[in-house]
Amino acid sequence: MSKSKKVLISGASIAGPTLAFWLAKYGFKVTVVERAPALRLGGQNIDISGPAEKVVKKMGIKTAILDGNTGEIGLQLIGQNGEAAASFPKKAALTGTRELEIIRGDLVTILYESTKKDVTYQFDDSIKTLTQDENQVNVTFASGKKDTFEYVIAADGVYSTTRQLIFGDEPEFKFLGLYISYMTIPREKTDTNWWRWYTAVDSRVLMLRPDNHGTMRASVAFLEDDKGYEKLSADEQKKLLKTRLKGAGWEAERISKALDEADDVYLDRIGQIKAPRWSVGRLAMIGDAAYCPTPLSGKGTTLAIVGAYLLAGELAKHENHQDAFKAYEERMRPYVEKVQNLPPGVPWMVYPKTRFGVAVLNTFAGIVASKPVQKLAGLFSSKGKNKEEDIEIPDYG
Repeated sequence: MSKSKKVLISGASIAGPTLAFWLAKYGFKVTVVERAPALRLGGQNIDISGPAEKVVKKMGIKTAILDGNTGEIGLQLIGQNGEAAASFPKKAALTGTRELEIIRGDLVTILYESTKKDVTYQFDDSIKTLTQDENQVNVTFASGKKDTFEYVIAADGVYSTTRQLIFGDEPEFKFLGLYISYMTIPREKTDTNWWRWYTAVDSRVLMLRPDNHGTMRASVAFLEDDKGYEKLSADEQKKLLKTRLKGAGWEAERISKALDEADDVYLDRIGQIKAPRWSVGRLAMIGDAAYCPTPLSGKGTTLAIVGAYLLAGELAKHENHQDAFKAYEERMRPYVEKVQNLPPGVPWMVYPKTRFGVAVLNTFAGIVASKPVQKLAGLFSSKGKNKEEDIEIPDYG
């Protein structure tokens, strides 16, 4: 393999820098272009599990991720009177909290620090046009700069502009009828290190999760038709969220008041990207740009890390990029399809409209969280311990 191959990656979140790490390790000359003027360090709690844990261990950053742990001790469903209706501790067979639990922005920083010496980062810029021929890809940036690369990889998220340049409207965004907002709010004495999930009537969910920065990560989610709320201004989104929080109970009033001072409010519709192909010629895509599974799967970060590792490895292994892209997709697509196959009734079943529906949900959760059920689940999960991984992480050398 030629060790002078130039690769351009669009997006400096998680998938992009992970891909950059491995490509640089294999001798490629890598540039990462990022539209934002600096790293985007906001975001909520994310976890790294299964095959992705193997990858970060290979990268030598597992310890740094553990050091950045949020301190979350498990998931608690909060009842209508503020009581804990069900508790799923971190070590339980059924839980939403993993060992490698970290704030998204902290992971972005770790990845950047691990790659900045060997990778060129081009902030406050983006790809404006690209054309490819048999030998290279010609790129014009929004800044006016022009360059040529062997390959260009889109890793710039679910609304990827690079994907649009490559594939047009081919991959569809499959909206799931749910909006979720995220924000950072002050921590109070009454807060705990549990991930607290409160279901309110009228198909609303409020969450509070701890971080390791002395604050709390809050989110508000609600079922709704596709209304384009993600396109509203920040002030308009805050106004909308306050309307949704009215009469919700629990910590709704606190979150509503915190909105006034919050400077990182993010509201988006939830859906999946199911692309029929992930490459064309010398152009390809990874992460949410290619196969966003939605936060409901809990596997978005895992797919980003694993996909980046596999793509880099196959590009290093094959002389022909078409063979590399084909091998990457053959390894990755079955795993992606399994992750994207959400349980029937998701998300609607966990967003009941009536008080009775909320009571039924919390009662059911309490039964699932009981010791006998957890013990039984533990027996089954230990027998099929490796099923969660469902994909081989080869050693590319």
